[in-house]
Amino acid sequence: MRILVFTEGTILTHRTPIRLPRDKVVELVKSRKDPLGVNYFAQSVPIGNSAGKINGWKRQGATILYLTSRRASEEVQTIKSILAEYGFPDGELFFRKEGEEYKDVAERALPDVIIEDDCESIGGEEEMTYPHIRRDLKSRIKSIVVKEFGGIDHLPERISDLLNYGEKSGE
Repeated sequence: MRILVFTEGTILTHRTPIRLPRDKVVELVKSRKDPLGVNYFAQSVPIGNSAGKINGWKRQGATILYLTSRRASEEVQTIKSILAEYGFPDGELFFRKEGEEYKDVAERALPDVIIEDDCESIGGEEEMTYPHIRRDLKSRIKSIVVKEFGGIDHLPERISDLLNYGEKSGE
């Protein structure tokens, strides 16, 4: 199973507001164009136990893929370094190349599952990946949307349960 996980806002956040409630972090990001300074992405830390959760999926045989919002090679490298520093499992780090949108990257990666946040602070669904993927590919990809800055700790431990996540009552 190939699992594509968005990095910023889904499994990583800036270290300064890490102890703030999720809604306060969203407000902070909405209120500023450059929310926490030039080194915003270099100051990223994991949200909750996201590294542990993803490592568990990898141990079960999942191929882990990451998608970053960063485009400049040095920023992409920074995100790659942060993932390694905090013990996220190895996995290809995808990013948008010249002229690409997130949907293009996801279509190229062709995961079985895509996990991304709801982009609440930057415009919602319009800024998300899955809603813009070609219709013929959507049927092959399970979309899991989490609250921005809310983490993934609540997602199933077993990778087989990810494919049905949200389809049962109460999830």
